[in-house]
Amino acid sequence: MTEVHRRGFLAGVGAGAAGIALSGHGTAYAAPGSDGAPDTTFSRMFPNLPAFGPNTNAMQAALLDIGRRGGPLDAADDLAAGPVALITDPTKSLNNPDNPTHTAGTTFLGQFLDHDMTFDAASRLGIATDPATSPNGRTPMFDLDSVYGGGPVATPLYYDPADRAKFVIESGGLFEDLPRGAGGAAIIAEPRNDENMIISGLHAAFLLFHNRVVDWLRAGPQPPADTFAAARQLVTRHYHWIILKEFLPQIVGQSVVDRILAQGRQFYRPGHAGMPVEFQGAAYRFGHSMVRPSYRANLAGDNGQPFFGFVFDPAGEGQADPVDLRGGSRAPRRFIGWQTFFDFNDGQVKRNKRIDTRISTPLFTLPLGIIPGHTSPTSLAQRNLLRHLTWSMPAGQAIAAQMGTPALGSATLAELAGYDLKLQKSTPLWYYVLREAQVQQDGLRLGAVGGTIVAEVFLGLLQLDPSSWLNQEPGWRPTLPSRVAGDFRMVDLLTFARVDPASRGQ
Repeated sequence: MTEVHRRGFLAGVGAGAAGIALSGHGTAYAAPGSDGAPDTTFSRMFPNLPAFGPNTNAMQAALLDIGRRGGPLDAADDLAAGPVALITDPTKSLNNPDNPTHTAGTTFLGQFLDHDMTFDAASRLGIATDPATSPNGRTPMFDLDSVYGGGPVATPLYYDPADRAKFVIESGGLFEDLPRGAGGAAIIAEPRNDENMIISGLHAAFLLFHNRVVDWLRAGPQPPADTFAAARQLVTRHYHWIILKEFLPQIVGQSVVDRILAQGRQFYRPGHAGMPVEFQGAAYRFGHSMVRPSYRANLAGDNGQPFFGFVFDPAGEGQADPVDLRGGSRAPRRFIGWQTFFDFNDGQVKRNKRIDTRISTPLFTLPLGIIPGHTSPTSLAQRNLLRHLTWSMPAGQAIAAQMGTPALGSATLAELAGYDLKLQKSTPLWYYVLREAQVQQDGLRLGAVGGTIVAEVFLGLLQLDPSSWLNQEPGWRPTLPSRVAGDFRMVDLLTFARVDPASRGQ
């Protein structure tokens, strides 16, 4: 079956893969219409709706108070109990309820996807900015430019000088690690993919996934003329399959995906792929609510014992081998045991946190090193809320009205009434999306407004990408080895990349 899959794939590579190797970003972009290539700046999904409120000193003070440590959004985790107890002791994790429909890896796969389609490094928090004047540092498509950069010709530092079809991959002492410079910084196309150990491990897994695909193609009966281009196309197709068949249904529900595929997108309808600020600055930031205060990084990396750590801990600042799970460092214990994050049917997987308006306490004190510009505030919640003023974003209730879906009532957002700014009636979209998921879906997935925004943008980016299998070959099915023939999930990707528990003897 494997040889048949190879032949079927290679027969369909053709000119499309050749175009991949020649483009500036390493991706072939045919114009979806007369408008040409994807947008390089941000845009609006609801351009006719007013901002949720005025950009005044009082509003800024209110948003800072809502997003401060100890404020309404703080889950008030008992950090003194330590990272192990916050995972293993139910009495210490009351504000971090399990989501039985997600595994812990859902959060970090979502972060990886975010870093592949959007990067705002220019706008200033709280300073009103026209999205059309602010550059998006990533192509607004799931093209893995965050991994491939400009390809082996334009960005050779990411690639193996002895085999330009493959990435450089290094070791942290026991298992794989990203290539790093003398100071520990990762040498990768997307620096944010080294913010924490889990996302850096996922990036390393994608590097290995590509390298294994190169080997798989070369071992076939008809090796491609351009191995890099063929491998990138095959990697990207399987990546798109995971997004459409695994990740998106988890976060919005299969019924929402099916509805939009059948009826079409109603609100995200650009002439070509672009990145709306309602998605980038608010709705898709729901993932911050799913982050737990601590994780078990691996089962036996810490002198034969599991390595537990807070996702961020101020005590880790400046340490060569930090006590927390921040990125930017190399040590033998700093690798990811994926059985904690995805379900390999070995009983070791941990569940994700539900979506709600309780943000894990460590996220209120981010390391300056992971913040663009290395500037305060260090509270992730404050930064998210101030971004609503940056983009003059509409209220969740206004978007619900335009969508024709019932809006949350003021009583549901009563904790915001005390600021005397009518925030309980005209709520910042990020806050609204979190509470909506909590009220409408019990935190298991996004609600009506959040789910529609996220699903339409995700599906739109796939549909507006002329190199997507949805456009080039709608009947395509995964061809790489998998647990279920014709399907492909994250556990299959990690297994093929040989970072799965079995490959490590765990």
